[in-house]
Amino acid sequence: MRVLVIDPDDGSAEPLVCRLVRNGHQVRRARTGRAGLRAWEQAEVVLLDLDLPDLDGLQVCAEIRARGSTPLITFTGRDSELDRVLSLRSGADDCLVKPYGFRELAARMDAVTRRVVTGGGPAGVSFGALRLDPGTREAWLGERTLELTRKEFDILLLLASAPETVISRRNLIAGVWADEWAISTRTVDTHVSALRAKLGEGWITTVRGVGYRLEDAARTGRQALSDIP
Repeated sequence: MRVLVIDPDDGSAEPLVCRLVRNGHQVRRARTGRAGLRAWEQAEVVLLDLDLPDLDGLQVCAEIRARGSTPLITFTGRDSELDRVLSLRSGADDCLVKPYGFRELAARMDAVTRRVVTGGGPAGVSFGALRLDPGTREAWLGERTLELTRKEFDILLLLASAPETVISRRNLIAGVWADEWAISTRTVDTHVSALRAKLGEGWITTVRGVGYRLEDAARTGRQALSDIP
């Protein structure tokens, strides 16, 4: 298998390249995000460390995914659920927290390549009565289809991927908007307000001064507007 390793750190990249070669893979290595963006099309699997010297790793991940369906696994040094969620939202097929075992990496490489071969699409996300399909970009609340804009869907998908977890406005911007520096937190608030109007009360909670959290309206004892006769 042709593998591209995008990792600037010799201490982690060189042992990984050696193990991959010993296991029969053809391996190329890129030390920067820009070099990786020039080389990924020749690979059958991309292994991307998010800590890059020149570009945001999530941006590199998103650009690769926007151009093709090559299986892509990211590495992060932070054992944070939000880091993994943002990675997956940027288009990664899987995300591993360092340090990781080589056998686990090999198994995950096999899994993501099988999904591409069999045509498997991204898995749906469910939370309470809320269901989202990232492949078709459709969303339902119970039996009701939600008519969402592209950004509303992306925000809701990010919140639903880490339910009952506070997502900061800055992380919402990073996960939803490509040009994050051009977006203000007021823009996020406006989109969330529109989402609330479509979901009904009790789904999105504001954490003052931080961001938003998705909650199950039924479980918190507050019905969605669509359930009110």
